[in-house]
Amino acid sequence: MTWPSEDELYKIKEVVCEMAGPKVTPEEVRVVVSPYRICPLGAHIDHQGGTVSAMTINRGILLGFVPSGDTKVVLRSGQFKGQVSFSVDEVLHPKPTKKKGENHETRSPELQEECSWGDFARGAVYSLKKANPLSQGIIGYICGSEGLDSSGLSSSAAVGVAYLLAFETANGLLVPPIDNIEYDRIIENEYLGLKNGILDQSAILLSSDGCLTCMNCQTKEHKLVPSPKFQKSDKNGLQRSYKILLAFSGLKKALTNSPGYNLRVTECQEAARILLKASGNDQAEPRLGNVGMEAYETHKVMQLCHLYVIILAISGLEAWASGDLEGFGKLISASGLSSIQNYECGCEPLIQLYEILLRAPGVLGARFSGAGFRGCCVAFVDADLAAQAAAFVKEEYFKVQPELANQINPNAVVLICESADSARVL
Repeated sequence: MTWPSEDELYKIKEVVCEMAGPKVTPEEVRVVVSPYRICPLGAHIDHQGGTVSAMTINRGILLGFVPSGDTKVVLRSGQFKGQVSFSVDEVLHPKPTKKKGENHETRSPELQEECSWGDFARGAVYSLKKANPLSQGIIGYICGSEGLDSSGLSSSAAVGVAYLLAFETANGLLVPPIDNIEYDRIIENEYLGLKNGILDQSAILLSSDGCLTCMNCQTKEHKLVPSPKFQKSDKNGLQRSYKILLAFSGLKKALTNSPGYNLRVTECQEAARILLKASGNDQAEPRLGNVGMEAYETHKVMQLCHLYVIILAISGLEAWASGDLEGFGKLISASGLSSIQNYECGCEPLIQLYEILLRAPGVLGARFSGAGFRGCCVAFVDADLAAQAAAFVKEEYFKVQPELANQINPNAVVLICESADSARVL
């Protein structure tokens, strides 16, 4: 499918025009296209300075907007109720971290929901104002691909990036992607209190259709690795030889409210601290990326370290670049298994989905998309067998998790996707 379609863009522009008033025409409305991402190899180590790979897909966030003409920000959402209103000249502070045993749910459910989705826009303003003057707000309407929020495809980073690009465009700021990676890190780490790394926003801002984005999260160096051998031609022209499957579990839970992800980050830091001290380098920042390979071989301290060594291997990128899709897929599946066994990620529904995908016709490799505590699994599949594989996964998942499967739109239990370009303003 072509994403975004002309019909999607027109509907978004119509809403913005209705919000902004009769003087605004659809031609004046800009639209940010901010795609979701998948991470075939390297998940969970971006926050430790590891090497990661990623790819954007043809689904994601669309944000239509016009400058407000003053400092006011007015936003509506296609997924959430309420209207967000604030000013770019407000003094914004990071959200308080909820401590164990505390209950901050004193507001009405509607107001909680409004405040939650509005925090990303406030976070974008908070982040940008650290180094940029903002005098112009926006009137905007944001929506995501149906059913893909809280799916493990990094919809939160896609939202953050979308707001950054909108506010920058409205204020005439030319910000390079590498700086926006840092601005989105500030939104998530500093403003919202999530201990993730820079994988998600890097993929969303740097990727290119048909390429695998490889990034060293320690040095911030990145490269796009094309794979022309994954393409095949027929009488109708060039076609892809692979598709991307997204298989949804029906589990939706905000990552910041789950102890699993942040706990794993803390455990990685503790493992790094132990290894660095044992190798006489305890002055370095406690990140696994600062631990030398000799230390991993000498000190078998934690299973977490074992995962880190496995996914540092460059064999996955070599397989991709050489066109060895089967070898690439096997490494994805091995990484998925390591997430379960060594990193102790996931939950029963996601593990079941992972195992079903491995049995599906034409599937070359599969893993969790995200930490595996909610959301979906991702798989690479032979393009000719994609529809057959999708039908198989849907049928088998309904057998093992009927209650969760029935909570998903029947047409979106398994989606067939393709790679896409990076975030941009149309």
